[in-house]
Amino acid sequence: MSKVYIPVDYQTPLSIYEMQRAIEFIKSNFQMNLGNALNLRRVSAPLFVDENSGLNDNLNGVERPVSFDIPDVKANGQVVHSLAKWKRLALKRYCFREGKGLFTDMNAIRRDEELDNLHSIYVDQWDWEKVISPEDRNLNYLKATVRSIVGAICETSDALQIAFPSLHTRICRDVYFVTSQELEDRYPQLTPKEREDAICKEHKTVFLMQIGKYLKSGQRHDGRAPDYDDWELNGDILFWNDVLGRSFEISSMGIRVDAQSLDRQLTIANCNDRRTLPFHTMLLNGELPLTIGGGIGQSRLCMLLIGTCHIGEVQVSLWDEETYKACEKANIMIL
Repeated sequence: MSKVYIPVDYQTPLSIYEMQRAIEFIKSNFQMNLGNALNLRRVSAPLFVDENSGLNDNLNGVERPVSFDIPDVKANGQVVHSLAKWKRLALKRYCFREGKGLFTDMNAIRRDEELDNLHSIYVDQWDWEKVISPEDRNLNYLKATVRSIVGAICETSDALQIAFPSLHTRICRDVYFVTSQELEDRYPQLTPKEREDAICKEHKTVFLMQIGKYLKSGQRHDGRAPDYDDWELNGDILFWNDVLGRSFEISSMGIRVDAQSLDRQLTIANCNDRRTLPFHTMLLNGELPLTIGGGIGQSRLCMLLIGTCHIGEVQVSLWDEETYKACEKANIMIL
């Protein structure tokens, strides 16, 4: 059943040809701004990993990865859900030093995704990761990094509106920081999604922190795998989306687990079977660098900065017939 939402009087902001130019502009401009802001180097990355490596991101633990056998390797491959763990191992293998990091294009297939204006089975994002010192594993460093990313987004938005004067998306540079528990305390009667809408409507640009841990209500604001982010030092970058009239997640990120926080979170999540996987063993033994990292949605950023109402206007994927018909009726071109 289609969950597409068409705003009243919505019109696609650009022609199909100009849309492609704008997408190219955003992607090339933003990755340069991001690399400069965080001292990142672009690297090549895998589309799939060995299913027994422990490197795939298991997201909320229920999504099924796309798997296939590789006869000559005598192993099964899994299309990545994200590169959260692979990046950290790559920083070690590629000999990145403290204060330097990498970013890459990550493409994934999430076949169990619930499709709507923002969600597709095809995921494209910039995955990034940076080596940090033990002293950097703190809230101030996390906040400073968030401000740098938001600054890079704002610089891209400013440049886009010079290149495409008909676009007028407003991005607030001032980031409002709030924890998931503070949000539950403020809006106990609302669902987690409704809380995000309420806080973003008020503050426009929000970093919602400490996602994955259990709140006083006994619930979690949202799921987060136990083996990449430290649940005390992570969060989502959210913007208010004027076109859709709702909060809009651009990035999930955080300071990554060290041996102590991994040990604690594996126990809380009842995932102790992962301790023997190669990646987890290295991490528990202190053999991987301390890092901060995240993912930034490419199509999501294009949606926000161009002002489209559906992700299918800026990326090619597959949709149900009702979505195609609803968009065609509204004169919305789905790529």
